[in-house]
Amino acid sequence: MEHLVFELEARRAGYSLVAGIDEAGRGPLAGPVVAAAVILPEEITLRGVRDSKKMSPNARDKAFTLIERSAIDISVAVVSPREIDLINILQATRKAMKQAVLHLDPQPDFLLIDGTHPVDLPIDQRCIKNGDELSLSISAASVMAKVYRDRMMCSYHNLYPQYGFSSNKGYGTQGHLDAIVRYGPCCIHRVTFRGVLT
Repeated sequence: MEHLVFELEARRAGYSLVAGIDEAGRGPLAGPVVAAAVILPEEITLRGVRDSKKMSPNARDKAFTLIERSAIDISVAVVSPREIDLINILQATRKAMKQAVLHLDPQPDFLLIDGTHPVDLPIDQRCIKNGDELSLSISAASVMAKVYRDRMMCSYHNLYPQYGFSSNKGYGTQGHLDAIVRYGPCCIHRVTFRGVLT
């Protein structure tokens, strides 16, 4: 139950529908930023679900299916590379988180958010640094966002195989940087990011 401490605190304070929110894809040079919001039932146990960055791809895929079966509701929102370039990655991340929450049904009455930036909504909320390690709801959102985005990047690999998106997921590996130099950026690159700028 240690990963449900924040959820239990919220419920003891009178909240009934607690959503965890996290994102994937702030750092890459290509692809969208993806946010997920997850409402879990009370006192749920999700074996093996933790910070998605500390899970193997196979473990994440299994957790993704488990969360889909177990959650009260899940919502995923995507903000495109073009919009990231227009409004910056922080604002794009906050927009994705807001959209993910707005599409939950039922709507939550309390939010647990990974990081230090609140969501721009009139819902009571708590930001938790390293929340994806400390809250099961946020860990679940972390998994959903990461797996969803990774699958998108694998689809993009089929369109632009020269950049290796299926393996680097848009991050600035040496092979990816070399491909940008050789081929120039494609339409899903974030042209305002260092490493893509020419």
